[in-house]
Amino acid sequence: MRVRIVVADQAEARFYDTEPPDPALHPAGRLSEARARLHDRDLVSDRPGRVFDHAPAATGRRGAVAHHGTGGEGDRRPHRHVARLFARRIAEALALAQRQGSIDRIVLMAEPKFLGLIRQALSPELEASVAAEVPKDLVHQAEDVVRAHLPPLALR
Repeated sequence: MRVRIVVADQAEARFYDTEPPDPALHPAGRLSEARARLHDRDLVSDRPGRVFDHAPAATGRRGAVAHHGTGGEGDRRPHRHVARLFARRIAEALALAQRQGSIDRIVLMAEPKFLGLIRQALSPELEASVAAEVPKDLVHQAEDVVRAHLPPLALR
């Protein structure tokens, strides 16, 4: 049984293969997303629109005025969009490996928010192949640290 281990964050993904009971991790590829390291202001050319709120004045005087931006918050941020696209690239790479018969099971390792994006990008066939998920950002760690965080049941 061949296991593909994905260690990823929003800017980089490393792939390792292993065949239990052999504990060795063999590098199987790498993806990167340079735009993930940019600020939102570098990804789009314009700021969100502005809103001016007026509070009603009971005394006939002009009320308080608040100025604030609209849009660009939460899930609509350009940085989040880039992360979603990168998660799809990871899922496509896994789907290709599965179609070629290179992998039987998958272990996903990523920080919790990005792990959720990867999970959303997986097809039902890939989702059924996921043996374990590790909600930790280990992409910049050595292979022995990655191996130490592998759940034993995922490699049986």
